[in-house]
Amino acid sequence: MNMLLRLARAVDRASDAFGHIASWLVLLACLVSAGNAASRYAFSLSSNAWLEIQWYMFAGTFLLGAATTLRQNGHVRVDLVFSMASPRGRLWIDILGLVFFLLPATAILAWMTWPFFLDSWTRGEGSSNAGGLLRWPVKLLMPVAFVLVTLQGLAELVKRVAALRGLADVQLDEYHKPLQ
Repeated sequence: MNMLLRLARAVDRASDAFGHIASWLVLLACLVSAGNAASRYAFSLSSNAWLEIQWYMFAGTFLLGAATTLRQNGHVRVDLVFSMASPRGRLWIDILGLVFFLLPATAILAWMTWPFFLDSWTRGEGSSNAGGLLRWPVKLLMPVAFVLVTLQGLAELVKRVAALRGLADVQLDEYHKPLQ
């Protein structure tokens, strides 16, 4: 189990690294957006490539940040059931959710998006817009992101099983009811 926990920590670090990239993409997308708007209105200059790079960065923000969001326990869960459960019950809810929902879904999505990327890459698919960008780099983000979330899901599963066995401490944030 110690080896699995070490692997889980390595996955945590990788997820955080991609999450760090995602957070920088937010800033870059804002700067590109502002620069694009300024050049369009101040100099009547516009570029489809600059518009498309904004979309690519927007996609990267969410796709590359998904695994670290899972690590930080930031994804949505069934609040009604989770709020009434004991800490041990919350661990079991997470384990069952990971095994029966998250891991199968992300593994299937990683598998299904790979041919989508591969086709784009082998054809050298480009934008249909004049001056647009290649499409395969942004399509590569999909299988990469789903693999990252799958790996992070496995790491979370290891940590929760270890917590049930008393071998690790999993910080499940105190439940806060929605504000609505």
